[in-house]
Amino acid sequence: MMRRADRLFQIVQILRRTSAPVTAAAIAEELEVSKRTVYRDIGDLIGQRVPIAGEAGFGYRLDPGFDMPPLMLTPDEIEAVVLGAQWVAGHSDALIATAARDVVAKIAAVIPESLRPFIAEPSIGVRPVLAPPTETVDMAGIRQAIRAGRKLELRYRAEAGEVTDRMVWPVILGYAETSRLLVAWCELRQGFRHFRTDRILEASVSDIPIGLRAGELRRRWQAWREQQLAERQPGRG
Repeated sequence: MMRRADRLFQIVQILRRTSAPVTAAAIAEELEVSKRTVYRDIGDLIGQRVPIAGEAGFGYRLDPGFDMPPLMLTPDEIEAVVLGAQWVAGHSDALIATAARDVVAKIAAVIPESLRPFIAEPSIGVRPVLAPPTETVDMAGIRQAIRAGRKLELRYRAEAGEVTDRMVWPVILGYAETSRLLVAWCELRQGFRHFRTDRILEASVSDIPIGLRAGELRRRWQAWREQQLAERQPGRG
């Protein structure tokens, strides 16, 4: 059974995940306790001046300005970070792989001594990657374009060997087991396309902004992706 102190911490974590109200029933289901216990714990947290607003039957919301001391991590949370860092280190470019290792090192430096074995000898792990994709362009430049909302000029070799020059609006870099993909709106094809990064021959960040509000391109891509997934559902058409 979860200790009460851990349970109170987890309630705060649940409320921090979203700006929408979370019902006592949802919290109780995740923590595997009764709603009565959740009501009591919420009352205790409010009594400790944790800024929780809401009421039974409506849901609870944590003030977005609330912050807790950093790195109050559980063993499961530490192992989740280590597992993610292992995967990133094996599947991403060198800069991001180093960043992933640095994150783990920073966590190890500040957590209590009793928790460090969960980093040094985690109970979970990732299978090593034998043959990561070979890329000729710097992924840091592509990430810069995504963050800055700038267009990218690409020279791209298709699977059949055809080489084309593209102006694209980059959305996100996707990482899979054996390949990496740049998702972007392609001006040439007038649609969202997936570009394998090992087929990108040249990439340069343009001075031209994509010209959309922050987050708008990603929302359009997400809507397109949902449509694509829906069309693949069995029984459609």
